[in-house]
Amino acid sequence: MLSRRSLFLLMGGAAALAGAGYGASRVGEQPEPPLPPGQDRQGRLLWRNWSGLQTAYPATRAAPADEGELADILRRAEGPVRAVGSGHSFMPLVPTPGTLVTLDRMSGLAGHDPATGTATVRAGTRLVELGTALAGIGQEMANLPDINKQSLGGALATATHGTGAALPALHGNVTALRLVTAAGEVLDCDASRNPELFAAAKVGLGVFGIVTQATLRNGPLRRVERNVWLQPLEQTLAEWPALRAAHRNVEFYYLPFTDMTAVITHDETDAPATPRPPAQDNEALLDLKRLRDWLGWSPALRRRMAKLALSGLEPEKVVGESWQLLSNERPVRFNEMEYHLPLEAQPQALREVVAVIETNRPDVFFPIEARVIAPDEAWLSPFQGRMTGSIAVHAYYKDNYAFLAALVEPILRRHGGRPHWGKLNSLGTADFAALYPRFAEASALRRSLDPEGRLLNDYLRGIFAHG
Repeated sequence: MLSRRSLFLLMGGAAALAGAGYGASRVGEQPEPPLPPGQDRQGRLLWRNWSGLQTAYPATRAAPADEGELADILRRAEGPVRAVGSGHSFMPLVPTPGTLVTLDRMSGLAGHDPATGTATVRAGTRLVELGTALAGIGQEMANLPDINKQSLGGALATATHGTGAALPALHGNVTALRLVTAAGEVLDCDASRNPELFAAAKVGLGVFGIVTQATLRNGPLRRVERNVWLQPLEQTLAEWPALRAAHRNVEFYYLPFTDMTAVITHDETDAPATPRPPAQDNEALLDLKRLRDWLGWSPALRRRMAKLALSGLEPEKVVGESWQLLSNERPVRFNEMEYHLPLEAQPQALREVVAVIETNRPDVFFPIEARVIAPDEAWLSPFQGRMTGSIAVHAYYKDNYAFLAALVEPILRRHGGRPHWGKLNSLGTADFAALYPRFAEASALRRSLDPEGRLLNDYLRGIFAHG
């Protein structure tokens, strides 16, 4: 990442150019997005998602302590009834004028089996807390997403994933789950009990019922070596098949207007743990923003200055527990679009995304993330039936994100991508029906469980009511 000394030199040069009049059209800091009223005319309090993009004024908020209370809420509460975790989804999955349910009081381990390496976890548990809890029983999740602030229920509902050619998304290691239906019925699901509901509800969007707990197939605690280094984009794309084969976890970030990528790998090791250096990701991100602010008017100069600043950086290596190193702190807010493509289409799609952004959007500075995910068979999983390469494009929360739909999404769709359920996309019923072979069956099952659509807000009704 950009060193402070490199940044000082870079910004000094940029400031000199600006002082000479060359920076008059720089992008600059955008104003804070307007904040909606804290309550509406009926006195209902505002709910906002993490990025501030999605809002609602639910009439009722509920925090059940157990499945009995949740069942009673689902039978009696004003609809639509929607569950919320940490609010990390960018799509309108949560907003409701009816009842908003949090499972924060239904968290923690419900049990574990050392013989099978499984643990049953309540759905309100945050992933960051789950890592510590599983370590206490000698287990860890097989993979983790980049951010670990989500609740387990929310992460499963939207097919949240990590990276690794042999590693499925989080729901791929679910062996059983329990949910409460819109009618207040508590159902246990696995490969033999309610198997169709199990296949549908592992990535369920909260439309089949509210998941209260899931049994996870875990592994023993493992120490990993994390390596981070910079190299040109075309080199990374050429080496991507070998990198995927060689490393347990591998991903890379393209740094816009630099021609460079940051490659990140994690591999199991018996080496002793090393001190974890202070996280530099967020300072590096703000450095890229400063570079955008001062030199956005000249992509060529911006690229040249970035390469100078990046050229002397040393690779990073650290050894620690897998569950501590795979996820990162991401306090800088953003809005995001992520599509999951057939793996063979990922490199060309990424080239096209980079080209369209660097031709049309000098304001973009957030790195573009590329990952690999193993297939699974959940009915609504974006990874169903194929090896997948994901591409995630971010927009700073203060910046206009319309380019994601206008410029980026057409490329990702043309290459056969399926959108991350919790991230920005413009798809509807016909699109999802074409992308998911079991979509019609999932829709029919949803109708049988919730014929009145009490679990459907306006957005989900548009997808499932006639699916």
